[in-house]
Amino acid sequence: FEAIGANAAGKMSDAELLEIENAACPGAGACGGQYTANTMATVMEIIGLAPMGTASPPAVDPRKGDAAVRCGEIVMDVLRRDLKPRDILTRAAFDNAIACVATTGGSTNAVLHLMALAKEAGVELALDDFDRISARTPLIADLMPGGKYTAVEVDRAGGMGVIARRLLEGNFVDGSAITVTGRTLAEEAESAAAETEGQDAIHPLSAPLKPTGGLVILRGSLAPEGAVVKMAGHERTYHKGPARVFDSEEDAMAAVTARQIQAGDVVIIRYEGPRGGPGMREMLGVTAAIVGEGLGESVAMVTDGRFSGATRGLMMGHVTPEAARGGPIAAVRDGDEIEIDTDARRIDLLVPAEEVQARLRAWSPPAPRYAGGVFGRYAALVSSASEGAVLVTPAL
Repeated sequence: FEAIGANAAGKMSDAELLEIENAACPGAGACGGQYTANTMATVMEIIGLAPMGTASPPAVDPRKGDAAVRCGEIVMDVLRRDLKPRDILTRAAFDNAIACVATTGGSTNAVLHLMALAKEAGVELALDDFDRISARTPLIADLMPGGKYTAVEVDRAGGMGVIARRLLEGNFVDGSAITVTGRTLAEEAESAAAETEGQDAIHPLSAPLKPTGGLVILRGSLAPEGAVVKMAGHERTYHKGPARVFDSEEDAMAAVTARQIQAGDVVIIRYEGPRGGPGMREMLGVTAAIVGEGLGESVAMVTDGRFSGATRGLMMGHVTPEAARGGPIAAVRDGDEIEIDTDARRIDLLVPAEEVQARLRAWSPPAPRYAGGVFGRYAALVSSASEGAVLVTPAL
């Protein structure tokens, strides 16, 4: 996707773009960086639902067969012991999982997944918990998209056991949390693979990549109920610029590839939230095309949709309330000044509050993209992204 942007900007030939496309997916398995798939795979080991070391081996590694056998044995064991997911999914387990996302520079999608999982498990979890835990947890895994390594190198370094032992050593996780094997997280980490001598994919606590984790929660006049940004250590922390407003991902992508976005702009993509999408499509194509055009360090993006774990740059997602619910993002107009200050945890629309309220009073929601069927029912019943975008039971 970054190559698409570079091609649109005239920085890459069609032949070069085709060569990258043909080599971009070299084998089986999930994309290798700490994107959403690998973020959630590591989370499952730390939260206790997956045995330590079963997610780390690459897809075609012979150890996958051993992991499958072990998982089959554990399935029968938990049946005999009557161990349920809710026995494992305690508040401590969720705090451990958030620390894992923070220390590995994981995907912002983990916020949605963990919020939804907590809701299902009956555990109280709020957006601010992600910011609080991330702020106290150092970033130690040098993983793409912010770093230079992939999940394969983490496996070669010793896997999740090394990361778990680091977190335990610094008291960033609760080692007494129970796991699916019946052992505690501390016991699982202790028996996991040894650290490979000389590896540098996972830094020691004495030399973290960044003293705080990768997840930051912003609030302000543009997102009173919150927005999520991933700060892996290389991004700008401040941006102020004029809004370029688009009511769909497709419109934004067309503008990017037509080279209509300028340095300093704040690209706003709205009506892509849980209700407006419906379903929160991820904006990897748009964000990567911006980076590919060479604007990654001078343009910010704000959306009520979500991002791929591969997204990098100053990109704010999950803006709530979303536009389809009449949130302030629905009132933004081209040229409005937007100010983003991640250090202050702020994202603000620099328009007088009275003007914003007047715009919202004159606003009416667009016709839903799906009037009926499964998507129509989903849009009618889905909650805010700040609550995990879960379906709510209608009152009888």
